[in-house]
Amino acid sequence: MSSKPTEYISNLIATLQQVNVDEWNNACKVIKSKIDTGKTIFICGNGGSAQTASHYVTDWQKMFYLKHVKPLNCICLSDNVGMLTAYANDIDYNDVFSMSLASYAKKDDLIIVISGSGNSKNIIKALEKAREIGVTSLAILGFDGGLALPKANHSVHIQSFDMQVCEDIHLSFGHFIMKQIC
Repeated sequence: MSSKPTEYISNLIATLQQVNVDEWNNACKVIKSKIDTGKTIFICGNGGSAQTASHYVTDWQKMFYLKHVKPLNCICLSDNVGMLTAYANDIDYNDVFSMSLASYAKKDDLIIVISGSGNSKNIIKALEKAREIGVTSLAILGFDGGLALPKANHSVHIQSFDMQVCEDIHLSFGHFIMKQIC
């Protein structure tokens, strides 16, 4: 039997042990403050990160409502296939999140971007649009943080160059937040 599964698990555990708990707690405070003030939280990502963004919204909205019997204003910008493909086809794929954010967001809302590399152009443009319209940004990143790290107001940075390890921990972060807000 190959040692690959053991290597993966060892790498995942080692990376989890290096998680910056202060970053996670700070991100949680930012998210809670937006919830407490009735702001809208927008979340987006590409590929596996799009699925993670959708998972965050699913868990957070359902569990928040069950616990507090009130809605949580949380929208996954990656979930609207019609909107994504319209912007991608008619404008540019690099603008799919920034254009949606410009259409929906108000000053002091929150955008959470999720990216393994932190270099996706549509993520960078979303962060730039957020700054332009006064939306707070939180980047959930891997690798070296890429171009997104310095553009975000807040970040959770998983320092690993293994995409699957980053994706696993990004999903764990979403579960951590759910347990804090519910």
